Amino acid sequence: MRMYDLIYKKKNGGKLTKEEIDFIVQGYTKGEIPDYQMSAFLMAVCLKGMDMEETTDLTLSMRDSGETLDMSKIDGVTVDKHSTGGVGDKTSLCLSAMVAACGVPVAKMSGRGLGHTGGTIDKLESIDGFSTSITPEEFFDHVNKNKFALMGQTADLAPADKKIYALRDVTATVDCIPLIASSIMSKKLASGAEAIVLDVKTGSGAFMKTLEDAVTLAEAMVKIGNNAGRETSAVITNMDQPLGRAVGNALEVIEAIDLLKGEGPEDLMDDCLALGSLMLIAGKVAKTKEEAEVMLKATITEKTALKKFADFVEAQGGDQEFVYNTDKFKKATLIDPVPSPVSGYVKSIRADEIGMCSLILGGGRETKESTIDLSVGLILQKKVGDRVEKGETLAYIHSNSKEKTEAAMERFLKAYSFSDEKPEPGKTILAFVAPDGKVTYN
Repeated sequence: MRMYDLIYKKKNGGKLTKEEIDFIVQGYTKGEIPDYQMSAFLMAVCLKGMDMEETTDLTLSMRDSGETLDMSKIDGVTVDKHSTGGVGDKTSLCLSAMVAACGVPVAKMSGRGLGHTGGTIDKLESIDGFSTSITPEEFFDHVNKNKFALMGQTADLAPADKKIYALRDVTATVDCIPLIASSIMSKKLASGAEAIVLDVKTGSGAFMKTLEDAVTLAEAMVKIGNNAGRETSAVITNMDQPLGRAVGNALEVIEAIDLLKGEGPEDLMDDCLALGSLMLIAGKVAKTKEEAEVMLKATITEKTALKKFADFVEAQGGDQEFVYNTDKFKKATLIDPVPSPVSGYVKSIRADEIGMCSLILGGGRETKESTIDLSVGLILQKKVGDRVEKGETLAYIHSNSKEKTEAAMERFLKAYSFSDEKPEPGKTILAFVAPDGKVTYN
């Protein structure tokens, strides 16, 4: 078998066999296939595509390029949730505690962020002492005791994906649905959860800009998961404006805690209920979405999810007093209002531009070596559909640098557009993809 022949075959629209895909993935991971040939192959996939069988074979080959986690030591059906990423997306923080409080084990592996905000691990490290540097044995023990634990992804988990993604990033081959789906699902399958619920974002602050593309990606990932023997479903959610009001690491953790106290924003709660319902059904503790929503709401009113989150923080070395008293979080030295330039209604908010404001302030990484300032970010006071008067505060910028505040404020104002007529705020939940592939629009 020669790489040249396989590149030629895909360039001409041919279908690759499982053995041919394994030859490519394992050969490249081991360094036997050079970057220039892999780059040519990735571009051929972007131009000619892959069918569902090829995409599944690619995913499983990437999964099998390294270690896989065995969740059999955990009692109950383990359910994992994955988001394709967005601005202000702190859902995992509160959702995991709500689902765990309902008795479904959440064994989550997360990474650090690269882009406008930190990842889940970065956010949680704004709590003094919190650490994800735990062994697999400690991880399993925490889940069995508390129903909820989080550890960092190891380098041995789907190493093919890490190497291939780095190449895609510099060869204009990122925006290809078979490659996106296989990248995400190879890591999820290697993580070992028995059921997977996907949060696929669409809109200005998401990778998939249109609902049609987001549904296509969700369908592909759901098919891959179920073909691999994992019950998989997806929710398509709106990212045409930031989720919630907080953007920035510590600020997002505080907002997630506020939700667990019953004081969170409505769109974040909608996201948690939609995803959480699928997680409870997959975890075999609820039969319908309606039954699951009642259970999830009870974890808020009865404060069981708040306690679950506090226990999770303490189990992983963190100070649980941060959960009960959010004044303990480190605060930015400068908090400045952004005045509205006009009177009217907020017509739209470019979520990606708000994310860039957070990056300017130091809340994200431009490179893997960048250091994140966990205290900075933005708190939005006005969202789509809200009335605003000229000079009224649109948001507060939390910063530790006057120069960064000024740069972020200039960028922020470009993200907002206004109208004289009140627009209809978009729905948070746009569609569902069931394990059988059926798509239901909300």
